[in-house]
Amino acid sequence: MTVRRLSTALMAGFFAFAPLSANAQEDARSHGFAIHGDLKYGPDFTHFDYVNPDAPKGGTVTELTIGTFDSLNPFIIKGTPAGASGAIYDSLMKASRDEPNSEYGLLAEWVSVSQDERVITFGLREDARFHDGHRVRAEDVVWSFETLKEKGAPFYRYYYRSVEQVSALDPLTVEFRLGPGLNKEMPVILGQLAVLPKHYWEGRDFTATTLEAPLGSGPYRIADVDAGKSITLERVEDYWGADLPANRGHNNFGRIDDQYFRDPIVALQALKAGTIDYRAENSSKLWASAYDVPAVEAGRLIQAEFPHERVSPMQGYVFNLRRPLFQDPLLREALTYLWDFEWVNKTIMYNAYVRTDSYFDNSVLEADGQPGPMEMEMLEPLRDQLPARVFTQDYSPPSTDGSGNNREQLRTALGLLKQAGWIVENRELINAETGEQLAFEVLLRSELFVAHTQALERAVERLGGAVEIRVVDDAQYQNRMDGFDYDVAVGGWGQSHSPGNEQREYWGSESAERAGSRNIIGIQDPAIDALIDGLIASPDRETLVARTKALDRALLWGFYMIPMYHIEVDRIAYWDRFGIPENTPMQGTATDFWWIDPDKDAALEKGQ
Repeated sequence: MTVRRLSTALMAGFFAFAPLSANAQEDARSHGFAIHGDLKYGPDFTHFDYVNPDAPKGGTVTELTIGTFDSLNPFIIKGTPAGASGAIYDSLMKASRDEPNSEYGLLAEWVSVSQDERVITFGLREDARFHDGHRVRAEDVVWSFETLKEKGAPFYRYYYRSVEQVSALDPLTVEFRLGPGLNKEMPVILGQLAVLPKHYWEGRDFTATTLEAPLGSGPYRIADVDAGKSITLERVEDYWGADLPANRGHNNFGRIDDQYFRDPIVALQALKAGTIDYRAENSSKLWASAYDVPAVEAGRLIQAEFPHERVSPMQGYVFNLRRPLFQDPLLREALTYLWDFEWVNKTIMYNAYVRTDSYFDNSVLEADGQPGPMEMEMLEPLRDQLPARVFTQDYSPPSTDGSGNNREQLRTALGLLKQAGWIVENRELINAETGEQLAFEVLLRSELFVAHTQALERAVERLGGAVEIRVVDDAQYQNRMDGFDYDVAVGGWGQSHSPGNEQREYWGSESAERAGSRNIIGIQDPAIDALIDGLIASPDRETLVARTKALDRALLWGFYMIPMYHIEVDRIAYWDRFGIPENTPMQGTATDFWWIDPDKDAALEKGQ
């Protein structure tokens, strides 16, 4: 799996803004917005509470990414972009990490939303500029929006579909007009818009990959590139937005050298050798057993667990419904009994994980118990289109005693398979009509998941089926995923505390056949579409929570995947040269607001 920079924000719906009169735009201007609640920070705030506003600037850090890259254009589907290539751009607004749903001005000095929530207006800062000195103007915002929607990855056309018109009212004011339907999340989505320089891209092909460092406006610029091997960012010393309240205490490193590794084990050795400064560890086995080195014992290399209150991502073995084999929900349900999480957790993962039982786990959005009245308002009109258990049962994935002797689960799976038309003949599980054996391939991009997947492979084979595990390189994996060329794959979706438009990209019918979409399952279900539309149109927080739970139930009882696991801390190993704020925000820590501590750095250099 690719290890992204820890400061990277998830593209999910976060924020909101109280409806305001379209006839009082001057009075309606605000320094930020929150979808279903109040802003924590007032208009005179100086910095976020979780940062050190006086953190020293400078120094070089070396981080790592697993994989490779062949492009510095992260906005198109073509090529494999460097993970750090998006760090050079500023967006209209910036998220706070200690609130579930708030965003504050960055390129935009203010935002206003009309009473009917159909007109969203941003006022740009007069002094905002690109790295070449050109001022950021409303025409850049309009050009960026239209270019991303027309020429960017398919995600953008879907994400911005509610916008009917965008226009520059004057050099510093840009207006977005929405189409019919309530979409309370759009102020947030538009606030996340990366603003690109129109004058730079004129005469260049935006749809092509490039290794020429593009022009940005953010706190860092690309200083050096070694294709597929490394990318170096340098801090812009005269960065226009350095003293903005949303930026104070951030962007402290002078240079960030991102080294690429094909093999995660080699990357781990590079960390222990001091070549890499920090590493986010996603392997419980390595976390428990691979850091037994003198530097850890001496306290120079630190293993730290940072708690968070993020909605846990749903990760699991995804069934590709585009394959005829997986269109039968009985077969999909049967396969959920054949992966023994408890045994895997005990024998492979040191009991470090919790089983995921919701698409919105670790949050109030998770469906539990029986559907409440507000959930039923959404579910009842769809009763004939949804599984009956949505209305009567609380979903829980199959569980075992962890001994590895899961005969009861095997019997249950076999019973479901027989109902679905599968029989055992000559020790092979075959389709009673076609005579074909139950067989499928699991596509992986990392060796880390092989041992986990072998548990599924063994169980399927015990029933007479066949599973092939195929690990491919990053480029082949991405091409196959973009083209939906897989039977089963390990997939995952990040969620926020305020889900919204991205749910259409995850589960909506329109995205199912669009190459490169996040609907890797291939769900095309009018009932799911209706639940998503209702969620997006939620008028308040209480309704949003209820409608998210309703969607969660429908997804869970559709048996679209075998849920895996999650952990409620971030595990990071780092050399003791950093200053880190004491209070970890609810969204978790981020190296974006760490800094190099001169005293620690000097002591580390001396080997103390």
